[in-house]
Amino acid sequence: MKDEQKPVWNDPNRPDDFAGVISKGVEAGTPGVSSKKSGRFQKKIPVNLDVAKLAKGVQEGDRSYLARSITLIESNAEHHFAKAQQLLQRLLPYAGNSIRIGITGVPGAGKSTFIEAFGSYLCDQGLHVAVLAVDPSSKISGGSILGDKTRMELLSRNPRAFIRPSPSGGKLGGVHRKTRETMLLCEAAGFDVILVETVGVGQSEVIVRDMVDFFMLLVLTGAGDELQGMKKGIMELADAVVVNKADGANKPIAEKTRQEYNRILHFLQPATKGWATEAHTCSALHQQGIKEMWQTIVAFKEKTEQSGSFAERRRSQTREWMYAMIVDQLQAVFFHHPEIKAELPKLENEVVSGQTTVTSAVDSLFKLFYRHGQ
Repeated sequence: MKDEQKPVWNDPNRPDDFAGVISKGVEAGTPGVSSKKSGRFQKKIPVNLDVAKLAKGVQEGDRSYLARSITLIESNAEHHFAKAQQLLQRLLPYAGNSIRIGITGVPGAGKSTFIEAFGSYLCDQGLHVAVLAVDPSSKISGGSILGDKTRMELLSRNPRAFIRPSPSGGKLGGVHRKTRETMLLCEAAGFDVILVETVGVGQSEVIVRDMVDFFMLLVLTGAGDELQGMKKGIMELADAVVVNKADGANKPIAEKTRQEYNRILHFLQPATKGWATEAHTCSALHQQGIKEMWQTIVAFKEKTEQSGSFAERRRSQTREWMYAMIVDQLQAVFFHHPEIKAELPKLENEVVSGQTTVTSAVDSLFKLFYRHGQ
């Protein structure tokens, strides 16, 4: 899509401008109605949704329609599922033209600062950037802070950028289970670069590799243990290791850390066939090394497209996505089964009180599920 056809994503005069305003939500429960029992909040979704109108609005770059569409995709309500899939089916032919970049790292590595500097640089180059920033959900309240828009204040005001904070929902890997669908919507809306910022919880975060083209690991200097085996798993998945905060007195230390990582990466199998993973240094705070990181990603895309591994990775990811959705669907069908709903609390109490074993309780539930069918 040519630049003059790109949507203008920021209008401060519009109340539904998602880059400037986070819409108020309602407590979860009946759609559009507060539920004081749950104490949890979700965005309000209109009861009557016109899928064709939503799809047209997304393609035309209407921010309010994109935000509503993502909210529909993220909804866990059963009656929203069919409409969400209809919307995705309409927009699928217009998706897939972006470069998808996953950015992960330990807490404090400066992910948000890096993304703001990196995203701003890309916008200055005339590209349109969507940031899917995933916040950890509380297992107690189910809520999230969703503070990425405040941490990326400069980028959130950029007319070429779109930031969508989403709760992880407790999903293993720190990525919201609908992040893949959200990426497709953003691609259909004409974004050139999709940045997925993940929670930063360590080795369990490798799920991000299954949905992006280029996987970047941000690290710090002086962490010591990061060079040990506990980080080997995630390092094997990285297409680039970036030592952030390489400025001031920390610059020579960062350079030494970069060399240490490169020595280790030399002995690891490359994450992407035909691509040698290397460590780099940058200072997101002072915008140093940002241009070089983008040049690295461009070189990666060109090389992997020529070899065919870029397209093969996307095909493989689509297959993995299908199997992951099968598991999710089986889980949803099981827990929404009326007989399971009725029996589960009783067996749960028996397990907690020690009257029966966990294995026996699970076996009883599955026998009940098979006996009564769907």
